[in-house]
Amino acid sequence: MPESCTSEFFTDEAVAIYGEQGFFLPLRMFAAEGVAELRAHLEAAEARQGSLTGKNRSAKYHLLMTWLDQLVRHAGILDAVEKLLGPDILCWGTALLIKEPGDGTHVSWHQDLNYWGLDPADVTTAWLALSPATKETGCMRMMAGSHLVHYAHRDTDDPSNLLSRGQTVADDLDEAAATYIELQPGEISLHHGNMAHASGPNSGSERRIGIAIRYLAAHVRPTDGPDSALLVRGQDRYRNFEAETSPAEDFDPAAMAEHDRVMALRQAVLMAGV
Repeated sequence: MPESCTSEFFTDEAVAIYGEQGFFLPLRMFAAEGVAELRAHLEAAEARQGSLTGKNRSAKYHLLMTWLDQLVRHAGILDAVEKLLGPDILCWGTALLIKEPGDGTHVSWHQDLNYWGLDPADVTTAWLALSPATKETGCMRMMAGSHLVHYAHRDTDDPSNLLSRGQTVADDLDEAAATYIELQPGEISLHHGNMAHASGPNSGSERRIGIAIRYLAAHVRPTDGPDSALLVRGQDRYRNFEAETSPAEDFDPAAMAEHDRVMALRQAVLMAGV
């Protein structure tokens, strides 16, 4: 795993901004060499396995790839997350969020906790850019303060929407009030699990590559039946989630079996998001 290069700390002031807005950015985690190493791992996996994105992508890729298992335990990321969730942290999910130039894919306005089946809302996503995430390439947009509001949602039938059911906020949102979450390679943003967010298509000339890591405080409970998570810092005194096993090798039979086991727990309710 590449070394963290961050000299910017997630200060108490930054925590206050996160509490008010529901998101914070940017925090630099990796220099160019580290980004190149992570991207090489991802693209090697794509060459071996085929596409890892789209509507049918996994929500638990950290169970299949050793480098991603190491990334979710990255000390710099966890130091920031600990200030939001406390010292006992679970990784609940990971997603590879890739938009190819001109592919037309987008994500509608939604709140993840509307369909994740987690309570209470002590949930945050760390979103790491491995290529420029800009307005042109289809970066996220967020509504500041929306993590404090619950919006009704409806399903839509749109094959270009990367959400599994095209789930969309039913209310009209003021698009002009949205903040564009622009990140350079090696930077992360943090956002609350109830944040209303969306992203447009990639109209640029290069891939938009992001990795989303979903973190929970250990006291969070699953509400839709048995679920699983990976302890990445501290202790799990609550045992609300079945423990996950890290992969010994990328995509080996044991890792594939563990991935299939835990995905079966949540297949009916899990959806992809960002």
